Amino acid sequence: MAEDGLLRGLSSGLAVVLNGEEGRVGSSGLALILNSNSDDGKGNSSNTHLLSYCDDTSHQLVERTLEFIFDLPTNSVGSCTATIDDNLIRSVIDEFSQHIERTKPLPTGEDGICIDYAHGPGVVSLEDSSICGEISVIKAPLLVESLAMFSSARANASVWKGKWMYEVILETSGIQQIGWATLSCPFTDHKGVGDAEDSYAYDGRRVSKWNKEAESYGQSWVVGDVIGCCIDLDHDEISFYRNGVYLGVAFSGIRKMGPGFGYYPAISLSQGERCELNFGGRPFKYPIKGYSPIQAPPSSNYFATQLLNCLSRLLDMDRAQHHSVVKLRRPKRDLLLEKLFYPVSHGICEKFFSMLETNVEITEYIGWGPLLSFMMEVFRLQAPHDYVSLDRVLDVILEFQGSQLMFEHILNALSCSCKTAPIIITECPYSGSYSFLALACHILRREELMILWGSSEEFQFIFEGFLSRKSPNKQDLQCMMPSVWWSGSCEDMSNESSMALTTNALSEAISKIEEKHRDLCLLVIQFIPHSTPPQFPGSVFRTFIENLLLKNRGADGNLPPPGLSSNSVLVSLYTVILHFLSEGCGWLKNSETTGFLHRGGEQSFPLSLFMKNDHISRLGGSLSHLLKSHPIENQDVEVIRWEEGCVDDEHIRVTHSSELKPCCCSSYDPEISRNSSYPNRHTAKGPRGHCSSVPERSASVAAECSAGSLNDDIADDKPSSSDQSESEFSYCPVRQRSIVPRESNISSAMLKEEELVDALLFLYHIGLAPNFKQASYYMSHQSQSASLLEETDKQIRERPCSEQLKRLREARIIHREEVIDCVRHLTWYRISLFSRWKQRGMFATCMRVVQLLLVLSKVDSMFIYVPEFYIESLVDCFHVLRKSDPPFVPSTIFIKQGLASFVTFIVSHFNDPRISSADLRDLLLQSISVLVQYKDYLVSFENNEAATQRMPKALLSAFDNRSWIPVTNILLRLCKGSGFGSSKHGESSSSSSSVVFQGLLREACINNERLFSVFLNRLFNTLSWTMTEFSVSIREMQEKYQVLEFQQRKCSVIFDLSCNLARLLEFSTHEIPQAFLSGGDTNLRRLTELIVFILNHVTSMADAEFFDLSLRRHGNSSEKVSRYNILAPLVGIILNLLDASAEPDGSKQNALVGVFASMDCPDMVLCGFQYLLEYNWAGSLRGDGYYAKFGQLENFLCLLVSRAEQQESEKSQLEDTDADDTTCCICYTTEANAKFVPCSHTSCYGCITRHMLNCQRCFFCNATVLDVVPMADNIA
Repeated sequence: MAEDGLLRGLSSGLAVVLNGEEGRVGSSGLALILNSNSDDGKGNSSNTHLLSYCDDTSHQLVERTLEFIFDLPTNSVGSCTATIDDNLIRSVIDEFSQHIERTKPLPTGEDGICIDYAHGPGVVSLEDSSICGEISVIKAPLLVESLAMFSSARANASVWKGKWMYEVILETSGIQQIGWATLSCPFTDHKGVGDAEDSYAYDGRRVSKWNKEAESYGQSWVVGDVIGCCIDLDHDEISFYRNGVYLGVAFSGIRKMGPGFGYYPAISLSQGERCELNFGGRPFKYPIKGYSPIQAPPSSNYFATQLLNCLSRLLDMDRAQHHSVVKLRRPKRDLLLEKLFYPVSHGICEKFFSMLETNVEITEYIGWGPLLSFMMEVFRLQAPHDYVSLDRVLDVILEFQGSQLMFEHILNALSCSCKTAPIIITECPYSGSYSFLALACHILRREELMILWGSSEEFQFIFEGFLSRKSPNKQDLQCMMPSVWWSGSCEDMSNESSMALTTNALSEAISKIEEKHRDLCLLVIQFIPHSTPPQFPGSVFRTFIENLLLKNRGADGNLPPPGLSSNSVLVSLYTVILHFLSEGCGWLKNSETTGFLHRGGEQSFPLSLFMKNDHISRLGGSLSHLLKSHPIENQDVEVIRWEEGCVDDEHIRVTHSSELKPCCCSSYDPEISRNSSYPNRHTAKGPRGHCSSVPERSASVAAECSAGSLNDDIADDKPSSSDQSESEFSYCPVRQRSIVPRESNISSAMLKEEELVDALLFLYHIGLAPNFKQASYYMSHQSQSASLLEETDKQIRERPCSEQLKRLREARIIHREEVIDCVRHLTWYRISLFSRWKQRGMFATCMRVVQLLLVLSKVDSMFIYVPEFYIESLVDCFHVLRKSDPPFVPSTIFIKQGLASFVTFIVSHFNDPRISSADLRDLLLQSISVLVQYKDYLVSFENNEAATQRMPKALLSAFDNRSWIPVTNILLRLCKGSGFGSSKHGESSSSSSSVVFQGLLREACINNERLFSVFLNRLFNTLSWTMTEFSVSIREMQEKYQVLEFQQRKCSVIFDLSCNLARLLEFSTHEIPQAFLSGGDTNLRRLTELIVFILNHVTSMADAEFFDLSLRRHGNSSEKVSRYNILAPLVGIILNLLDASAEPDGSKQNALVGVFASMDCPDMVLCGFQYLLEYNWAGSLRGDGYYAKFGQLENFLCLLVSRAEQQESEKSQLEDTDADDTTCCICYTTEANAKFVPCSHTSCYGCITRHMLNCQRCFFCNATVLDVVPMADNIA
């Protein structure tokens, strides 16, 4: 019973069994069964070893202990009469060496391989003579990058028999073809591995295998993937592995080869693609059983591994001694272990490093393999980590000179492991790169190792590796989230709770990794290198950031330069800096506990940050140009200071010191307003129900506009008809702003928070924004796929025929898989990018940046130097927060509690001529276009003084050939509900439009006739162009008898634009009818021609069904593509003019009738009006008030018919007489009463006036027109 109780009391794999008959041990001896791997961090147990202990009177305790440590046969260590010293340990180690030599596995003689020894005996590398294109080795031994459009290369080894493999670690995830090729495979600028008969490749970007032709194969790959390339020449097969997962046989029946004509490892890379090749010079990440590396491992690897196993057993004994629950009261034995530990561990390390000294070439392999594995085993992969044991080992290892080189390899190996380590759901929360980061952070707390790393030439590269985090592909996400649920789905409800648990586990894993990233960065920040002159805390971290930003300065271009950092590095560094600035962690001495971004009071910013990088675009252009055209004196000593909230009106000002706090410091809980228990949901369409599971990239905010994503292509094709007008930019004087000399000396040399804000914005621009853009794609695709899934389910419930039911079920499977894939991706983006504290920091960043920009905008000499990415990041971040789900805060609070200044900025600068980039101005304009679609935001615009003062006039000015689409969307939203039939759904115009801005627009048009005239001319031209494009597209599809997806999409977008433009024209006739009915008749005639033009195009479509089909895309209701949308504003325009011309004498109405009757094709005019009267309005209009207005239209048609008959009679009377030479040869209806100067060509004044709106040349001889004079004045 005593023995049973003893066994139950022990832990960590330690069992103590009483044994009085073992060997030479006395009756009181103990047999210790030790688990030499008592805890590997995973709870695994390995084989046990028997250790004989003697009692306190025995003299063989030392011998038996050493035999166990070195795994020697019993009694192989002779009696030790001397003290435990180095000589004793060396003799035991010599015995151990001989024992290993006798028992080590016999080497397998590898046959079937031929290696060119140009790079050293047995070293496999790329054959320089085989390189086509330009391949650069950016880090030894084999991290390569293509600098040409397409580069290829072979290794210097070929195989013709046996089973072989090599690994490729992907540094980028673009087009790469990796595999095997013979010497007969030609490499050219366009052809590489897999493009010839005897070459075979796998391309994970295109998910294809290549052998002359491409076939679908494998999985899509991501950065950090390890691709195993295997060739089995015994069975003539080639296969590939992704992170150790078998992708199947790619090629079978490959041709047999002989010595000297075998298969070479080969790669082909597109420009900028990077990968690291491992032919066996380092241990494989995922070795495949049965396959040998191209380059054989060093022969001493086995001995080094066994030596480290001895050290591991010694540590296990030490752990057992300190952690056993039942302590064995043996003072002599405990003292023995303490005495043995140092000499034994020192002797093992001495032998270990002496072996490396004799063969330095094996150091890298040993460091990346056995030693790293040993350290990870000692440290433990999962918490709690064994810091004590690891420190004891490090203390011994660092005594040897060779440890410096070894730790360089250890740091490189840990860095590489962070790139390739996937997150595995069963290992959470200590998964992914966590364990490697935790080990790196611990060993780098030692000053000598931190100095070693900091002085290394590879410091930047290794640091980026530590900050890397492997992203999952579709299959990885499927393993992470096997159960998926979304709101409105028909999935099992148990999936909801299952997915919630999975999401929490993954979130915790990401949080652990981010915590270690911060720990590592803190170590670097606090590291002070030994240099002259002395440096200050943060200098090394600052240098790292500067080099990283310089390296990635072209990442946002259309053709990114080579050598860019991985996106995960940018995201990780952004997250670290955001946490430092937002949450506060005492990262610098004397730093406040409150995060920098949440401190109120006086704000400051050193303007010298704008002068650092000549390769970053500024608002006013390039830095070199600005320094010449607008030089700044004393640019290195100026700091701009302002009081928080000074740019806002007092009645809306929200600061950290005010009673109403900003959103980032408010007590709002997003869970209270959350509509579902899981973030991913299929949401309703339209502004009221417009929310997303993950925010969208604001650079694509135009996608929320009604014009769709073809807007830019359409606008590019539209002819220009306008001049750019400038506006004033002096609104709202800034209070409490000053520019003061910058602090100098030590404070300027230390890392400042403002520098991190500058870096934060750039990292967001090049790192976070692309991720949110991708998330926006998945959000949109999920919505579309969910709609298709719902529609398919509806059709299945209608019980169609068996054949149709089969097709519907197949379609349902596809749509469901697409929704599930989108939900998984969106969940991952949400987990990795959008936790609550990150939202808080992003909001605070927006507040600080927008105030900085508003302050600087009042100083021309400073504003033009602001980098463009400040505005781009601000707008992106704002819209990401606006679209978050669950919401960061409700939209009303979002604006009122801190970001009203954002509205001020965008309305003040979307037409600012100081911003040289038209794309940047468009971004601000698109932001307005998106925000005014929502009532809460529209109210903020109405309450914003800058918006009411500047926006109406600026919008009219901005309606040009480039920005007309977003301006149209904005004006349409402001005027929504005021047109004929626009309230057909029963909503009141006051609830869906802005009466305030309608009045402001009317005042702007009346008070500035020139501005309104230019706007009206552009509106006429644009609407005429869109209807022409629409008509041509329809005609093309009719002629081909087919409706292509792109053409259908284009027709739908153009039709929507035409309807929107017609609504603006209707608003103009309602608010400013005198512009058409008073003065000259040019505007009225152009309006009349346009109405007739549109009616002709709409009514001339012979096949009404084809007309609707060409417009209707999936998801569009029949109402959206109805002719009603273009006919209703035309009716509204006519009724507006009739109402305005209703005078007692009827003069204006007669003029209106006369203009319509004077059209060249009166029959077409009458036919169009008849079509309007006969159109089926019943399905679109609600209320009797609208139908009463058709009486006016009918009376007008009667007048028009009467006038047309009268003009026809007059025309017949004139046919018998000769034509009058004074008739205008352009319109043939009016007398030629004006002429051009100086060419003297004549025409009617109306035709000339209209022509001169868009062109200043004579339409007869193309001469430049200086003046237009009436004929009467000329005769006089």
